[in-house]
Amino acid sequence: MAEALLDDTQLVEIRRDLHQIPELALQETETHDYLKSVISDWQVPWMEIRDVPELPTAILVRFQGSDPQRTLGYRTDIDGLPIDEATGLPFASKHPGKMHACGHDMHMTVALGVLHYYTVHQPKDNLVFLFQPAEEEEFGGKKLYDLGVFNDEWRPDEFYGLHDNPALPAGQIATRQGTLFAGSCVVRITFSGAGGHAAMPHLTNDALLAGASFVSAVQSIVSRNLNPVDAGVVTFGSFHAGGTVGNIIASEAKLIGTMRGLTQKNLEMMMARMTRIANGVAETFNVDVDLELEQGGYQPVENDPETTARFIDFMENADDVDFSDIDSAMTAEDFGYLLHQIPGTMFWLGVNDPQHNLHQATLSPDEAALVPGVRAITEFLDWRMTQA
Repeated sequence: MAEALLDDTQLVEIRRDLHQIPELALQETETHDYLKSVISDWQVPWMEIRDVPELPTAILVRFQGSDPQRTLGYRTDIDGLPIDEATGLPFASKHPGKMHACGHDMHMTVALGVLHYYTVHQPKDNLVFLFQPAEEEEFGGKKLYDLGVFNDEWRPDEFYGLHDNPALPAGQIATRQGTLFAGSCVVRITFSGAGGHAAMPHLTNDALLAGASFVSAVQSIVSRNLNPVDAGVVTFGSFHAGGTVGNIIASEAKLIGTMRGLTQKNLEMMMARMTRIANGVAETFNVDVDLELEQGGYQPVENDPETTARFIDFMENADDVDFSDIDSAMTAEDFGYLLHQIPGTMFWLGVNDPQHNLHQATLSPDEAALVPGVRAITEFLDWRMTQA
């Protein structure tokens, strides 16, 4: 296999090229063009490249197997985040206010490394690669599924994908049976009342007070409505109310937050409870409320038992793979939606930057993870193609 793999220098060059051109969800035109150019340079007779006119930054690639028993799928996300990079790296983002702060540049590079291997060795089974836009928001995976791109020969029987993890050693593979990542729901809520003079509160309906009470009350969802052996989180990161001075009672309060749970059932319960609390707060403080709950495609990433058992068995027994079983995480991923439609497995790839977190302006993944990541995935896919 080694002679068919891109080497460290080649992978690092690709990763640094991609790192410099981060783009936000559904705007990944430069990224698309870079990926398309690289993939096209590797064109072979058993490979087909497909664009999606309705979602023009997406790319699908299909390999015709030499003796196919199934179709295996591999997915990577391609979008960046609205963050000003603060790494100081010589190959830092060239796009102000945008950064690959979630490591999707690493994801794409590994996917290209795996794809390149199968341009040298025709796979036994069919393979479909998805370079997916809009993971961070706009749930590109669901959009593509709803467009019908996975029909007929483009539909995988099994789907695989990774996410980088800065807390794990470079190149380590980690996953688990069951839920790997939480499902999430964006919460947008506006309380509207009647503003007025701070000295005359009895003549007003204080939207700021309603919003503050709501933030406090919804913390009871996890502490009192969720089974204590389960996990969930309710967080509000944006709260804007009132005007410009301190002696005017606010007529409007706008809040944005997130809810997360490890099962779809729990998340739906949490959404129902939040709706009741919002209506109750509005009634209590005599204000109007407009609540928007948007889950979109961010369902829990629930690994399929059969594909995951095989994946773990291979990784645990491979001589050149560092594998670890791992707990569930409250991070969310729209690959969860696809795994609710097609059985498959998501896993972590360690990138050894424990001082920094995903979505942090100083995140700097260790590029030493690239070669072992590509090797582990290609070896697994080759092995899977030999199984009944």
